[in-house]
Parts: sequence; C-alpha cells; structure tokens
Amino acid sequence: MKRDRNVKIVATLGPASNDYDMIRALHEAGADVFRLNMSHGDHSEIAARHAIIRQVEQDVNSPIAILADLQGPKLRVGTFAKGEEELQTGASFRLDLQDLPGDINRVTLPHPEIFQALEPGARLLVNDGKIRLKVQSCGSDFAECVVEAGGMISNRKGVNVPDVVLPLKALSVKDRADLEFACNLGVDWLALSFVQRPEDVYEARALANGRAAVLSKIEKPAAVAAFDEILRVSDGIMVARGDLGVELPVQAVPPIQKQLVRKCRAAAKPVIVATQMLESMIESPMPTRAEVSDVANSIYEGTDAIMLSAESAAGLFPIEAVTTMNNVAIEVERDPTYTAILEASRSVQGKSVADSIVAAAREIAETTDVKAIACFTSSGTTASLTARERPRVPIIALTANISTARRLSLTWGTNCVITGPVDRFKTAVVAAVRAAVSQGFAQESDQITVTAGVPFNQAGTTNILRVAPCEERLIFRSEPDS
Repeated sequence: MKRDRNVKIVATLGPASNDYDMIRALHEAGADVFRLNMSHGDHSEIAARHAIIRQVEQDVNSPIAILADLQGPKLRVGTFAKGEEELQTGASFRLDLQDLPGDINRVTLPHPEIFQALEPGARLLVNDGKIRLKVQSCGSDFAECVVEAGGMISNRKGVNVPDVVLPLKALSVKDRADLEFACNLGVDWLALSFVQRPEDVYEARALANGRAAVLSKIEKPAAVAAFDEILRVSDGIMVARGDLGVELPVQAVPPIQKQLVRKCRAAAKPVIVATQMLESMIESPMPTRAEVSDVANSIYEGTDAIMLSAESAAGLFPIEAVTTMNNVAIEVERDPTYTAILEASRSVQGKSVADSIVAAAREIAETTDVKAIACFTSSGTTASLTARERPRVPIIALTANISTARRLSLTWGTNCVITGPVDRFKTAVVAAVRAAVSQGFAQESDQITVTAGVPFNQAGTTNILRVAPCEERLIFRSEPDS
C-alpha cells in the first residue's frame, strides 16, 4: 500500500484491536507493522490475530510485517481478582509467591530470584516506575513493602528492581516455547526483550534458525554499554524507552535514543522508537502537544519506525492514534529541515560495490529528474542500504520473496512489490518501471533508476545501476537483449 511518508508505523494488537475490521482499518490508517505482544494472550489468541493480519494482507494486496515481542526476563506481577487495584501512598503492600489472585493488600510476584536477592530498603518500581514500593522486610518467598508513590496497579504490570543485580537468563522457558510457536506460525520479526549482551542475541538467532529476523530491545544499562556489539549481531533494534527510563535517569534517555538511532542508520539496520509516544490517546481522542513533539522529534532523528503500544492494543481510540502518527509523519517529512537533518547526518560507508551503487543511485536522484529508485533485492540488503541513504525520492523494493518484502515493511522508505523471478536485466528494468507506474510513483513520461545484481536471485550481488525511461518501448529500443 502506497504511503505518503517514509517512516513506518508499528501498531500493537490487543483487546481493542482484535477483529478483522479493526485490524484492516488500522492498516489503512497507516499501520505498516503489527506487533503481537507475547506477554499477553495465549497461543490460540496470537494465532487468531496472525491469521487475520495475513487475510488483510491478501485482501489489500500489500505486504505486512508481523513482529512477535517475546516477554523475556521481564519481571511482572500476577493477576488481580478485580483486574486492578489502586494503591494509596503510605499503605502497606505485600509481594509473594502465593499463586492466588491479588487484592488491595498483596499480589503474586512469580520470580523467586527477586526475593533471594532483595534486601530491606530496596526499591521496586511497577508499571514503568509509576508506582514505587520500598522493601521493609523480606524473606525467600515474600517482601513486605510500603507504597512510596501510589497509583493504579493491574494484571501483569512490569516490575523493575534498579537497586539489585539479578542473574537472569536471556530466554525463559516461556520465551523458548513462544519463540518456537511464533516461528512456526510464520512471523517476520522476533523482538528479544531485556537484552544485556550479544550472547543473548546469539541464543535467539540459533533458535530462530533463519525463520524470522531478530530485533533486540534496548532497555537496560548493560545493553547500552554493549550496544555496538549487540547491533552487529542483530537484524534490527528497538529503543524501548519505558524500561530504559526506569533503569536509568530519565534525562539520560533522549541523548541515548539519538545515539542509538544514528548508529542503527549507519549500520543500515532498522530501528524502532517505542513507548509512551501517544500515551494520553489511550483515553483521549486528542494527543498532548508534548506527545506530538516527541513523535516528531523521533522522526527528525531519522528513525525507521515509531510504535504504538497500549494506544492501539487497549486504548479507546486506536484508529485515531494511528491516524495521528501518520499525520505527524507526513507533516514532518514535508519540512525542508527534515531533509536537511537527514542529509547532514548521512554516513558515507563505501565499503562494497553495493554501497557505492546505492550511493550513486541516491546522488543521481538528487541531481536529475528521477522519480524513484527501484532496487531488486533477494535478502533485503540492497533495499536497506538504499534506505540508509535517505534519498529524496521513493524507494521501490522489488523481490520475489514474500518474506523479504514483509521484513522490509519495517525499513524506512521502502515500498515493497512482489515480482516474479527475473533472469535478465531487461526483464528487471521492465518490471521496475511497471511497478513504478502502477504504484503511482511515476508516469510513462518519467524516468527512474534501477539497481540490480547479476547473477539474479542471489543475495549480495548488486552491481548494476541504470537510469531507465518509464515508457516501455524506449526500454526495448535502447536496452541490449540481456
């Protein structure tokens, strides 16, 4: 589906977005990627949402990426008998291992490693730090706390323990089962939560075994410290600002976000900025001005994608939230300052033939009347390298692999088109101009650049650049029969 913007929108599905009509409406409003949160819902619910997305994809004839977000060693409270309770500042509250529904006085915290490491005076931060508890006394299976900052606590909210170092495995038993289920289901991306070191990513990649790309969520100080190595072994990155802002001083998050986004772009790997982007739209049809500025600033930084969490999963106005993001993105990208920022922050690589080809394609597009850059890509690498350049014209990624097209739905500026196999360059050029015209990126009187690799249908072979007319008879007149 042709978009009027380059940045991509990720929408999380949940109770508020659980049927065909809503999911299709979200896609038509601007959602390019759908996130399935493996922390919520059982496998049957996840499978049902996956099937609906694929049906929408088929009906609108537009590749859609599906991202399965693994829970990871995320510490969460259990469930409440009433679904939620409001904790009052100064009240007592108990965390324990009892497998019983919670109430105003206690709730299950099913993580014995926490109780083994806790000491009196330690802080526990619930729901992204909105609720603060201080340990008064504790044992191997309980912690008696006082509420330092009250608020509404509900089922399975996250818990951070900033004062305690916890020996946590990268993937829990649940994560391993969820990963296998998601890969067999056919998701395109796996989001790995609470990554601390590159070894965490190696483990997930080994289990996925090429069935899905691995995206590392950066939400712990250890991950920030080891980011360069984590980025090297990951297919993509999510800047998960919620837990990052709990684990680190909140004022440290904005510069970290900017640093990580820039590094991801230099590596030609997609990056998502996530958490609390339009938080007020969970209950309001209008965002705050600060939220709009936050979304806009993330786009100005050059991020590949921006993400909605509870806004689309459980909010009252999911379509409005996606529409708001879409409108903000369009407005930002119309701003000449946006283009100036992207071009000023461009990183010249030039390490391979493909690097040089895509850089040349971008330069041609900037200095001549070229309407689009069409790139044939088998694995998605050429399209990603082209996106790194942040060209001023649309990127048309042509591939015979539906899995590649879906994964590229997360990458800045890529408009994915499924083509049949091509084995000659002339055939490739014709397919490219037909896609450009049919998708509305060019007219027959225009011209586009085409990049491809010979031999065809092999990853890593990009070695041809051609400026081609969109009128087919001119192609056949000028192009050698090869």
